[in-house]
Amino acid sequence: MRYQFGLIAMVLLLLSAGSLDAHDIDVTGVARVFMDELPGNDYQLSIVDQQVPPLFNVERILPARCSGLPPGSYSYRFHCEPALNAEDALTFPWALEGVVMIARWQTGNDVSGYFPGSGTTVEIPMSDLKADAGSLGSLAARYLQLGIDHILGGIDHLLFLLGLLLLLRGFWRLVKTITAFTVAHSITLACAVLGIFPVPNAPIEVLIALSIAFLAREVILGQRGERTLVHESPWIVAFLFGLIHGFGFAAALGELGLSDADIPLALLFFNVGVELGQLAFIAALSVLNYLAARLLAPFVYSIERGLAYGLGGIATFWFIERLPNLLSV
Repeated sequence: MRYQFGLIAMVLLLLSAGSLDAHDIDVTGVARVFMDELPGNDYQLSIVDQQVPPLFNVERILPARCSGLPPGSYSYRFHCEPALNAEDALTFPWALEGVVMIARWQTGNDVSGYFPGSGTTVEIPMSDLKADAGSLGSLAARYLQLGIDHILGGIDHLLFLLGLLLLLRGFWRLVKTITAFTVAHSITLACAVLGIFPVPNAPIEVLIALSIAFLAREVILGQRGERTLVHESPWIVAFLFGLIHGFGFAAALGELGLSDADIPLALLFFNVGVELGQLAFIAALSVLNYLAARLLAPFVYSIERGLAYGLGGIATFWFIERLPNLLSV
């Protein structure tokens, strides 16, 4: 009966992995759109991601006084009389996680912003894209939310955190290990986004999967009573693998086409958002662990053993699935 609970836990973990895509390096569900201001109150929208649903009637997304012009390849043109102002908004009929819009105004100012979706539409207020109208507070709030969404939607990073929690015993060991992971991925996140040390995507995807598989192995060894350096000094491994995961976080900013002026603030608050999401996940797991210890004490070992094998199985599958991507590097 005890091992049935471990099996159930593993099955639930596998089902959750099947229903949630690991975000890997690419930011799933986020579209990139450029808006260029042209002479005579004309504007052009260029959609970077070809998988985004086309706009069959561009006037649907525009203010009432604007009208569509003949479109181009992956671009749409429209005219507004008078010109767009801070009171206007564009509403895209896309069921996406969000949109990053880069507005290139005739004044030479480039302003970018991340706008989360509602589930059916994505609204982009011009007040957040006009050169003198957007506030630092609204910019910070958007990238804070993007960081939270990114970590909570990235099952691979969350599974690594789960592995650390399964490995560790003791509050201060947990604090030191999570702090090492945080410091490490903050370093590589900054280096990658600022272009100091760029790394190809494919090797990072493979290494992230390998890091989860390695951690699952160490958890299983610990459950068998075998001690290794990882069990004695887990913060060392957390730091080393945190460097790898930081490059994974970096793509959420590096591949979205941010303007140079927005990168420092976006980087700061995106990283804060990642940490808040990470802390929320750890807190939720801690609560579940407390409840399990109180209500399912005889079955905790079986559940943890099932979770460890589930982690290893999922990570091995991702590792094999991502290996062919190395050929394209």
